[in-house]
Amino acid sequence: MKNNPHNKRNVLWNRKYFVILVVCIITGFIIGYSYNLSKDDRQTSSISSLYVQQGDTYREELIAQQERNKELAEELNILLQTIRNYEKEFATNEGQYESLVEEAERLRILLGELPAVGEGIAITLRDNAYTGMTNPNDYIVHESHIFSVINELKISGAEAIAINGHRLKTNSYISCNGPVITIDGSQYPAPFVVEAVGNRETLTAALEIEGGVVDQLLSDHIVVTVEKKEQVLMPSITKGNS
Repeated sequence: MKNNPHNKRNVLWNRKYFVILVVCIITGFIIGYSYNLSKDDRQTSSISSLYVQQGDTYREELIAQQERNKELAEELNILLQTIRNYEKEFATNEGQYESLVEEAERLRILLGELPAVGEGIAITLRDNAYTGMTNPNDYIVHESHIFSVINELKISGAEAIAINGHRLKTNSYISCNGPVITIDGSQYPAPFVVEAVGNRETLTAALEIEGGVVDQLLSDHIVVTVEKKEQVLMPSITKGNS
């Protein structure tokens, strides 16, 4: 039986179409695969570019933050130094203030505006017994004797002085009138007790130094006694001399 040429031709065309179909399928797969690879590469490149941009942004923000932190640290150091300067100035002014307060209080004590309390001494001046052989005025206490005691006490650092309980002021006046003395208009008879608030050892040493006030009073026939006292109390002038 002979082969039919028509059938043979059909078989060849079918094979040809099949091959073409296979080639097209493979080509399409290759093209699709290549497209997907290209798409993935573009996405990867886009993501990488985004990461790079974000990294640059973060880096710039970090640098800016570091610069700001540096500025804030410098401002903090300046403020801390300013505070330290204020503290030093305050401490200095506080010391000056306390010193001024102490000086003001000392001056008010000297003026007699404040009471004076503390250790001190009491000097008693008495008229000597008159022998009848010389001038009787040579045996009584005069204002010059009292002034010599007062001046020595002031020079030696006495904080407050009183005579027979009368607190002396900076402008007190003393005059002698026979057997009595007048202090700021008030009269006081002998004996005259001069009290002083201050370092009792210093005050006593100043009065009793060789050739000093006590020796001069004794040479003027004045009876002198010096007593150290643990506490001397003097009221203010307003209360004590009223």
